[in-house]
Amino acid sequence: MAEYYEMKIAGLDRKLKKCAVSDKLDIAAFIMFSDVEVTVRSAEQLLAKAPEFDVILTAECKGIPLAYEMARQSGKTYVVARKSVKLYMQDVVSVNVKSITTANEQILHIDGEKAELLRNKKVLVVDDVISTGESLKALEYLAEKAGGTVAGKVAVLAEGDAADRTDIIYLEKLPLFFKD
Repeated sequence: MAEYYEMKIAGLDRKLKKCAVSDKLDIAAFIMFSDVEVTVRSAEQLLAKAPEFDVILTAECKGIPLAYEMARQSGKTYVVARKSVKLYMQDVVSVNVKSITTANEQILHIDGEKAELLRNKKVLVVDDVISTGESLKALEYLAEKAGGTVAGKVAVLAEGDAADRTDIIYLEKLPLFFKD
């Protein structure tokens, strides 16, 4: 039987399923997909806290609903860093990333047209959860490689030690669950 962690996210009660990362560590899985209410409220609250920005950058895939909703509410553009190069992509800008929730190292890509949207712009990096910070670091590097300046880094949840960081904006702390 599954175990859950109960918490408030953007003022809403939610149950997050606990998942084993290893024999010594569980995480509570925050899946924003299908939760329109949390997505809309989180976007509102993060926009209220975010610094001034011109464009939003997120990674495929769990940050997309949040980035879209923040773009919709703010009237700004958003760019998605893809996990693979698509046929339509030319003059691709890429960076490597290793995340706690993904088994293998990944590469994030944006095509030249999307990179132009970041050039000389203040970029707001958006993600659902910041944990180890590796995805965030890759998005920062991607923004800089494309000629943008990172104006801020926001997420709905900061997991584990990420909650102690002073360079990110988040709504709630998400604990890690260590096993004996």
